[in-house]
Amino acid sequence: MEQLKNQPANRYGQNRRKALSTLLKGGLGAAALGSLGPLSAASAPTGKKPSLPSGRKEKAVALIKEKKPILYKVGCQHGGTGKENLEFLARYGVFNMDGGSPKFIEGVGWDLEDSMRKREACEKYGINLDAYHLPLSSAGIENISTPNIMLGKSPARDREIELIQQMITVASKTGVKVLNYNTIIHVILRTGDTLDTSRGNTYYRSWNLEKALAKNEGLTIAGKVDIDEMFERITYFLDRVIPVAEEYSVKLANHIADPPAPVGYRGITRWNSPDVFEGIKRFAQLYDSPSHGFNLCLGSTAEGLQDPRTEILPIIKWVGERTQIFNIHLRNIKGGYNDFQEVYPDNGDMDFGEILIALRDVGYDAMVMPDHIPHHEDPGSYLQGHAYAFGYIKALMHAIDMGYQ
Repeated sequence: MEQLKNQPANRYGQNRRKALSTLLKGGLGAAALGSLGPLSAASAPTGKKPSLPSGRKEKAVALIKEKKPILYKVGCQHGGTGKENLEFLARYGVFNMDGGSPKFIEGVGWDLEDSMRKREACEKYGINLDAYHLPLSSAGIENISTPNIMLGKSPARDREIELIQQMITVASKTGVKVLNYNTIIHVILRTGDTLDTSRGNTYYRSWNLEKALAKNEGLTIAGKVDIDEMFERITYFLDRVIPVAEEYSVKLANHIADPPAPVGYRGITRWNSPDVFEGIKRFAQLYDSPSHGFNLCLGSTAEGLQDPRTEILPIIKWVGERTQIFNIHLRNIKGGYNDFQEVYPDNGDMDFGEILIALRDVGYDAMVMPDHIPHHEDPGSYLQGHAYAFGYIKALMHAIDMGYQ
């Protein structure tokens, strides 16, 4: 466990300036704001809205009318479809979710009746069940029910692919249109926690390549798998499931491998390594299909960049303009390739205001959900972190929608 060093003494002033910076970027632009005069609450008498000189109000209205609408929604993938979690989501204005997975029937796939019960439970609270997770998760091949798909072991992988095909049909019959999945062999890679005393003794999950290499862990059970073999296994799987997904109008959303790692780390070259953007492009162009795209985890993508704040935006633009973003994990980090910490939405290197504007501008219309929230010792850590993230995202969306950019 590490401790963050050189924290600024006055974080309030710094965070306030960052928040104002976020709200004043984007659609209106600095030049427009300058021509309209000050729009901050501080510029108006207490209790009164700021007024604009004659002619400038009309210009402001015209500029706001030109902005694109926000089509995406705040979502959640944690907690399941039980009463307690659904009430929690509704309480904080989150009405779209990934419901996890229906009950698994050995040798068959998902239980349709259980899936329908999940949808009905969500509907009681006005929540849309938008997505499920296929059993190709970030837990690594040792901990999932379909390990042979990414191990490339036939005929076992063919039987497992048949299960995935059945799950696609169950999702469609339930009205679930997005299935999130991973194409990885490694589990999520982390080397420990970093303590931030300036944020109430919060722990950030962290990855540092030098510390990982010092463990000298050797090969995984998969042995050595190079990038071409990795893509061969991915295409073998997708060749057999994309036609089914197209038939049932279901989108298959692949998660970014977390984190992008050096070539051959523990014998494995991830499909998005070592250049995460090039990996995304290669995967995106495997198929020209409305069912083929990404669960675009912006935290995992940022983990493969040198300058996440600037480099993330062209990635969103490229994937978004191809309409291949099916789900967004909105997670912030400090650092970048081979050395990072997962932090709160407001204290990482990426600017969520810029990101949400970029998603709006490419017409993204599905869920934006918090992911990998930092933790602390309070028993309510999990729920507190998610409530904070929901509110932060919703506030930025409101500010952008109102034109305070």
